[in-house]
Amino acid sequence: MMFKLVNYRFFPNYQAYLKLVGFVLVTGICTLVLTQPVLAHHALGGKLPSNFFEGFLSGLAHPIIGFDHFAFIVAVGAIAATKRQGVLIPILFVLTAMVGSILHLTGVNLPATELLVASSVLIFGILLGIKDSPKILVISALAALAGIFHGYAYAEAIFGAGTTPVAAYLTGFTTIQLLVAFVAFWLGKASIKETTEGSSLSLRFAGWAIAGVGLSFLSTQIWAIILPSPIG
Repeated sequence: MMFKLVNYRFFPNYQAYLKLVGFVLVTGICTLVLTQPVLAHHALGGKLPSNFFEGFLSGLAHPIIGFDHFAFIVAVGAIAATKRQGVLIPILFVLTAMVGSILHLTGVNLPATELLVASSVLIFGILLGIKDSPKILVISALAALAGIFHGYAYAEAIFGAGTTPVAAYLTGFTTIQLLVAFVAFWLGKASIKETTEGSSLSLRFAGWAIAGVGLSFLSTQIWAIILPSPIG
């Protein structure tokens, strides 16, 4: 009885909180398990796709087995749920990610890609975690910029492949990113409905969890720059 009273008094939205905590934990554990047998975020173990099926499979897998990409997509979908017409944010991100991939495939060089990808995860985690995030135009601009670098990083796994597997790869990663973002968007909307505020405790918790993921990846990238691994 005392436990029930404390829950309602201090955590009026504790059911939504527990649901999103469970979502974050399950997806995080599943993703970490999936990342163990793969090499360099590549679903085919480093082998370039040679046909449409392999290209599509690789495209589907990359945003999932790349935990930094996955965390960012979840953050984009969740923060979109807090904005009016926010559904346009993940769509914009996915479109610019395709542009970033095309830039890489056409030989354009973007510096410090992995560093900026990790930074984007940290930034969007913080934006989701704080109570009053910037207006939709600011979020959209940041999402579009991040999309360029995420897409550029995606293309590394397909660079050098033929036209058919490249087209399939772009289709695959576009499809899975929209799916993950819309699931996060739906969960975010469901969480907000259970509170009278513009954002919920559960969403802010998820934001700080994602910020922690981003900080971890960013620290790894900075450490690799300071102390690069010896060749061979």
